[in-house]
Amino acid sequence: MTLAAFVREVKINYLRYHSPVHQGETSMRITRTLASLLLLAFAATLSASHPYRAQPGWGDIGREWGSTSAVYTTPEGNVWVAERCGENTCVGHDDLDNIFLFDSDGNMLKSFGAGLITWPHGIHVDRGGNVWVTDARGDNNGRGHQIHKFSADGELLMSLGKAGIAGEGEDEFNQPSDVYIAPDGSIFVADGHGSSGNNRIVKFNADGDFLMQWGSTGREYGEFRDPHALAMDSNGRLFVGDRGNNRIQIFTQQGEHLETWSQFGRPSGLFIDDNDMLYAADSESNLTWGFNRGYLRGIYIGSAIEGFVIHHIPDPNQDPDNAGTTAAEGIAVDKDGNLYGAEVGPEQIVKYTLRGLRE
Repeated sequence: MTLAAFVREVKINYLRYHSPVHQGETSMRITRTLASLLLLAFAATLSASHPYRAQPGWGDIGREWGSTSAVYTTPEGNVWVAERCGENTCVGHDDLDNIFLFDSDGNMLKSFGAGLITWPHGIHVDRGGNVWVTDARGDNNGRGHQIHKFSADGELLMSLGKAGIAGEGEDEFNQPSDVYIAPDGSIFVADGHGSSGNNRIVKFNADGDFLMQWGSTGREYGEFRDPHALAMDSNGRLFVGDRGNNRIQIFTQQGEHLETWSQFGRPSGLFIDDNDMLYAADSESNLTWGFNRGYLRGIYIGSAIEGFVIHHIPDPNQDPDNAGTTAAEGIAVDKDGNLYGAEVGPEQIVKYTLRGLRE
């Protein structure tokens, strides 16, 4: 067995089945230290061999980009992005569109959203081509803390939550981070940006009627600290990027906990493609945000079915003391296998193409 294969086996078998919740004993701490050393070698091996080439500064919106964590692709190969109006908020910029559609070359096809959203955070495109955007903050003008559903032409079709009101009721949100629409039309919302938020998953039917919720603040299975991203595999399992706990939790659509994975870093963004490949964006494995021992920031790529990590695209800035969020926070993949990383700190979209293919 090669070193890379050995590291791979140790990483998967140790971290897949050992949540940080249950690692308090002295013997486990010793084992975790050894695993951390192996993880550093593992990440370096994957980072050196990944097949992607970065194209920073992708996409032209006719002005300077602001922060963005929201990117999603369409079956046709186009790319939707929600951006924060040239800075890190759309408050005070009611004249600027903040939702954009691009072709794969970065040419803008359409835009809308001016005056509707304060802090676009998560985005999803459903099977009907509708665009769902989470507004994860509020302002003094009765906006924010909502989920908005738009047609592909920008018509507002539905809003969930009470405009401008942060709450914990069945029809309220407190900084909702992400939204995902299941094949049957069910709406899942990751509610609670930051570890002090609601820390729950809320489920609605296709008409926006409340069905159920699960989760609370904590580190046990089914609890969350900053549920930041959602994705679903071909088996209908819901993946939750439990960022503050440095893990992915996997559930049935009825909220039953199935598995907890730690091998995909500290997940800010998740995407699962039609081949059940899982892409996880880690923008915060550093000392400022709660150092995720043994992990490097960047994009982790692996099987959503088996949990094996096969590639890691490193963050160019690997300073563990860096105070900001860097590299991709949102992640999406198009029909040709190109990756799109939405970056909050660097304020850009980075496109990743397979080496040897035309960008």
